[in-house]
Amino acid sequence: MAFTKPSAPFYTKLAMVLISLIALFYIAILGKTILAPLVFGLLFAMLLLPLASSLERKLRLPRSLSSILSVLLLLAATNFILYMVGAQITTMTDDWPLFKQQVMSSLNDLQHWISAKFHIRIKQQNTYLDNATSKLLATGSSVLGDAVLSLSSLVLFMIFIMFDTFFLLYYRRLIVRFLVSVFKEENAVTVYDIIAHIQSRLRQYILGLALEMVIVSAATFLGLWILGIKYALLLGIITGLFNLIPYIGIITAMLLSALVTFATAGAAKMLAVAGVVLGIHLIDANVLLPVIVGSKVRINALITVLGVIVGESVWGITGTFLAIPVIAMIKIIFDRIEPLKPWGMLLGDERDEKEPEPLKEEIKEEGGVNPDEHENSTAGPADGQAEGSDGKG
Repeated sequence: MAFTKPSAPFYTKLAMVLISLIALFYIAILGKTILAPLVFGLLFAMLLLPLASSLERKLRLPRSLSSILSVLLLLAATNFILYMVGAQITTMTDDWPLFKQQVMSSLNDLQHWISAKFHIRIKQQNTYLDNATSKLLATGSSVLGDAVLSLSSLVLFMIFIMFDTFFLLYYRRLIVRFLVSVFKEENAVTVYDIIAHIQSRLRQYILGLALEMVIVSAATFLGLWILGIKYALLLGIITGLFNLIPYIGIITAMLLSALVTFATAGAAKMLAVAGVVLGIHLIDANVLLPVIVGSKVRINALITVLGVIVGESVWGITGTFLAIPVIAMIKIIFDRIEPLKPWGMLLGDERDEKEPEPLKEEIKEEGGVNPDEHENSTAGPADGQAEGSDGKG
């Protein structure tokens, strides 16, 4: 009489899943300094992969040189954007007296309004302001120290990202071979399929974000220029950059734009600028985002919001930006592993999703292994693979 091995009870599986999730989040929080630059490096490496491969094929460059050139081009593009923003900010220093005068005038009007509505004398209000200013100056040294520390951490963060991007490009074939070899032989085709879709989807997603950023920046600049706002170019670039951060970014960009406009053009123009930024965001969220970005990574709105919240709680602002790409990678993996398909369905939307064909030729070139050999094989390891892979998980 044959006996079947009893499966674990539901509460045992639930406890194991919860413990695993807690462990993963704990490791993510502790390893933020290492993992966050690594994930950014992975995204940039996928974006630069076609360029690096093209340099190797067409110019016959060694892999190390092609990887370095690709990273240098990415660094040059980043520095160009920072230069544009920095040059615009530098011009704002010339108008600092105007900013100060406008703020003081608005503060004076606000004090008179508070005195009329709440019957708090202006002298008493000034006393409150002086006390608050004294406390702020008392903690100014610590705030300045934290700012300098944050700036140095940001520079190190960017350096780590560039190094991770270079090494991921340089060792890309080794990484693909490792990912294939670490699983059983019968799962090789699934592994190739997951790698191919992650490369394709995330590359298209990043390019879609870049295109969306350019369109939003140009539209914001044009709208503010028509209104006659002095720093239209700077505010347009800031709005496009901040728009990359889901939900939080556009609110921050609108507040910054309104504040700068209020200091230079008054309250009426401030409301007009806030309306322009909000209108562009509505068009972007309902037209541009679904067409340009939404078709690349289909994640429902509930999971997107939850992912942004969880990402911010784990990695801060970095987590809000990385939440959607990480969820997209998780969804691709879930959709191709039979026991996890229901979870992949939960992450997606209700629209039918047309999957692109696995990029076998690209994976063959990058990994140095032919997926068709694994697909057509019936038993035993493929050529070039080590024996004894049955025990691999």
